[in-house]
Amino acid sequence: MKRPLVITAAAALLSIAAALAMTPLSQASAQSTTAAAETVTQTFAIENMTCAMCPITVRKAMEGVEGVRSVEVNFEAKIATAMFDPSTTSTADIAAASTNAGYPAKPES
Repeated sequence: MKRPLVITAAAALLSIAAALAMTPLSQASAQSTTAAAETVTQTFAIENMTCAMCPITVRKAMEGVEGVRSVEVNFEAKIATAMFDPSTTSTADIAAASTNAGYPAKPES
């Protein structure tokens, strides 16, 4: 009784995979290029980081800003690198979020 169900499910998955494989590569590339064009990367100098929890707090504060896509914090170098959508937020907003969490941030040039 279960065998026909398994065969039907497998056939459905194969048809979905075939449909995805037929998506034009240029369309997928255009979408990723558009997304990349809307992303800016900014490095911030972070003050007051003294323990292992500090980078986590900075990252969560910066990621909490709408438009921020990702944040990487380097504890040893005392910097954070944020990728964000400049049409949604600004470097000042991201720096303010870190500053408000107790870790003053200044955009680096």
